[in-house]
Order: sequence, then structure tokens, then C-alpha cells
Amino acid sequence: MKVESWIFIGGTPLFLLFGVVYGAVTGWDEPVGTSCLFLTGGLSIMIGAYLAYTARHIDARPEDNPYGEIAEGAGELGEFAPHSWWPLAVSACAAVVFAGMAVGFWLVGIGAIFLCVAIVGWVFEFYRGEHAH
Repeated sequence: MKVESWIFIGGTPLFLLFGVVYGAVTGWDEPVGTSCLFLTGGLSIMIGAYLAYTARHIDARPEDNPYGEIAEGAGELGEFAPHSWWPLAVSACAAVVFAGMAVGFWLVGIGAIFLCVAIVGWVFEFYRGEHAH
């Protein structure tokens, strides 16, 4: 995780420099782009600091070892759903919510209701039927 933390921390001065250059080029009259670049620099340092903090408190991963072998990373990486239709439902409902911002806010409410149902369905899909715990 040390490499990832240095990538994010190293990107921070770049984003801040881009923010200053962008502000100077636009004459500081366009506040949205400038503030977004400064906030991106802030988010970059936050993520880098979190990754550096986490790297100090966990054991080194196989990919952190420069002399590591591919076989060291073998094994189970987690439990993933073999098939699920819920991500499609979540993305469709999110599309309705975002389209509602352009069409009318009444559509945002309808999309948000269906989005909540889809998220709950996705989270609890393994707590029903033959997969119930």
C-alpha cells in the first residue's frame, strides 16, 4: 500500500499547481474549476494519508514485496455473487434520478424511491430463498 499512498500524495502538488495555473489563465474569474482542482488536491492527500496510515498498521501484501512471487498472491480473494440483476436495477434507477434533475424534480422522487428498493434488494439478495442464512 506504500506505492499507492505515494502515488496519491505525489499527485497533490500537481493538482494544486494545476489549480493555480488554471486560476491564473482564467483571471480568477471562473471559481468552479479552480476550486475543484484545489479540492481534488485535498482529496488526493486525504486518500494518500489514509493509505499510508493503513500500510503501517497491516502486514505487507505480496504485491508490496519487490521480490515476491506470483504464487504468493494465490488463494481466495473474497466472496462474489455469481450472478445478480440488482446492479442493473440500481444503475437504471440512478439514471432516472439524474435524468429527473434535467426533466423535473418529480421524477427525482420517483427514481429515489425505486433506487432505495433496488439498493435494499442488492444488499439483501443472499438473505432470501435457498441462500438464506
